Amino acid sequence: MSLLYDLHCHSTASDGSLTPTELVSLASTNNVDVLALTDHDVTHGLHEAWQQAKAQGIQFIPGIEISVSWRHQTIHIVGLGIDPDNLELQQGLESTIIYRQQRAEKIAERLALAGIEGALEGARKFAGGQILSRTHFGHFLIDQGYAKDMKKVFKKYLVRNKPGYVPGHWASLEDALNWIKQAGGLAVLAHPARYAISNGRLKEFIAEFKELGGVAIEVVSGSHSQDEVLRMAELTKYFGMSASSGSDYHGPTNSYREPGQLHEMPGQCQPVWETQSWTEMLEQL
Repeated sequence: MSLLYDLHCHSTASDGSLTPTELVSLASTNNVDVLALTDHDVTHGLHEAWQQAKAQGIQFIPGIEISVSWRHQTIHIVGLGIDPDNLELQQGLESTIIYRQQRAEKIAERLALAGIEGALEGARKFAGGQILSRTHFGHFLIDQGYAKDMKKVFKKYLVRNKPGYVPGHWASLEDALNWIKQAGGLAVLAHPARYAISNGRLKEFIAEFKELGGVAIEVVSGSHSQDEVLRMAELTKYFGMSASSGSDYHGPTNSYREPGQLHEMPGQCQPVWETQSWTEMLEQL
């Protein structure tokens, strides 16, 4: 019987709505065998999740999700099997956390110009960790009655050409992959079908990603349709890369699927957990 993997989830350490303990418990309920916590730009939820995973009999993979800027496009990179105490990783994440605070202040300023006051303080009330994200502003705007759900609040307020939009200026792809590598992790391109770029441009990115040390593409994602799963599977074949699977779970009101409730991995893919790199990574944990 094959194991059930979910290698992309979030907790209250970043912009999820479940604590690390609650997240692991839900994963256990959903029969997940191998779970990665990959919060945005922070690692302080990993120890709690690790302890709960041991108690629940789940194999735990410490992870991270890092935002990068590539040709004016924000793209997310998941790092699997990282050492949370790695100095180079933490120094890189510190610069990203500082930028997130600066961006949050700008988002609040722009929302105030649109007549929405108190957004920064309101977002902070929904943030349980070190970072402020657009999701926290989304919770504030929903709470204040500006939209009924996260999808609508993003579309109306927080994306390009809307009142609360602030363009991201994140780490370079090379820097982010170097942080993950120095921390002993494997770099995975997160939810590639989500990005508003052409297939040709996506291929250009993946080629650069692989050249800089990226090892896998997240073929199965909570936000991918079955057709998108098959299209991403073809990209792994085209580039000779392995495939990952993750729900990108953020919580009951802001997620596509629950942990472990994912499409099957297409048969033509080589799962990242069946690679030599994965075996070597596990030996370091």
